[in-house]
Amino acid sequence: MLLGYAFGALALLSLLLTLWQWFVARRFPLYQRVQESASLSGVTLLKPLKGCDEATESCLRSWFSQEYQGAKQLLFAVASQEDPVCRIVERLLKEFATADAQLVICGPLEGTNLKVAKLRQLAPLVRHELLVISDADVKVSSDFLSNVLVPLEDSKVGLVNCFYILANASTLAMRWEEVAINADFWSQVLQSQSIKPLDFALGAVMAVRRQHLKNMGGFATLADCLADDYQLGKRVAEQGAKIVLSTMVVECWSGPMDWKAVWKHQLRWARTIRVCQPLPYFFSILSNASLWPVLFVCAQPSRLSLSLAAICLLMRIATALNLQSKLTRRPVQLGSAAIVLLKDILQTALWALAFVGNRIEWRGERMRLRADGTLVRG
Repeated sequence: MLLGYAFGALALLSLLLTLWQWFVARRFPLYQRVQESASLSGVTLLKPLKGCDEATESCLRSWFSQEYQGAKQLLFAVASQEDPVCRIVERLLKEFATADAQLVICGPLEGTNLKVAKLRQLAPLVRHELLVISDADVKVSSDFLSNVLVPLEDSKVGLVNCFYILANASTLAMRWEEVAINADFWSQVLQSQSIKPLDFALGAVMAVRRQHLKNMGGFATLADCLADDYQLGKRVAEQGAKIVLSTMVVECWSGPMDWKAVWKHQLRWARTIRVCQPLPYFFSILSNASLWPVLFVCAQPSRLSLSLAAICLLMRIATALNLQSKLTRRPVQLGSAAIVLLKDILQTALWALAFVGNRIEWRGERMRLRADGTLVRG
């Protein structure tokens, strides 16, 4: 009986947390454009690359096609001349021959985070005070830079980042991840921000002042960090600078992934968050609005428990689909309702596994995650 009451209370709590998450996300002005400033600072884009797929060229072209009127420098880094992405970058360099752009073939890469290792080799080539660091699979609108850099005109702002969409969920497994990213992740970030100012960054795109990067010791300090984006934001915030969430949204395009690949990706993500924010991640299970209602019914089957569970599950589905639609600006099929519940069930397993292991797989390489968030190969 007491167990049933406990699960009932947790079901109500999860419903309240879900509604809070939905409310703060609905209020955030996604896609709101701002007027371009009259004083346009120069900006350098840093783009570490490895491999390519059918979406890579369009993603990279979107950066060449920026309408930003200030000075722009584009730096691309690869580990080897043999990487097929080199052919794509070389074609774009010819197509945009007047662009201040360069492909850098890196020397030996230092550290376990190879993305950061490439950024370290690009850093000496940077010519502008504002830096934009972006993942390889990110596609942006032509007015992206004109909007995302505006908050940095405020000297109190040290870093600007933005939300991202999983743009091409082409398999059932990726549709599970689509719920995690397009419905839950961005709204959870806003829920966190409603409690306290952001002290971390989201890695799809980050705009940062060069001086703040220098003050923290440069990219070398992130050489072995798994969550280099989180650590970069944390170290900028520690300098007393403000971290701002832009209203702009970018798209992340991924090649098709099966269940095994998505599971490994989600487990790596879960263990990363657990290391970065262990206490908040531990209590995050309380917001699982599918788990607790089901446990309530199992522990104390009755008309009341079934009614409460039905309300919780329906609200969970409705809010998740609504948030997906808001972020993507696309209608969501009602068939996705089952995917929302499946995501919550799988998330329960991932939450538990995040605390009982420290092995991850990243770009096909097995690594061990230390308690301080750094990586060891093997």
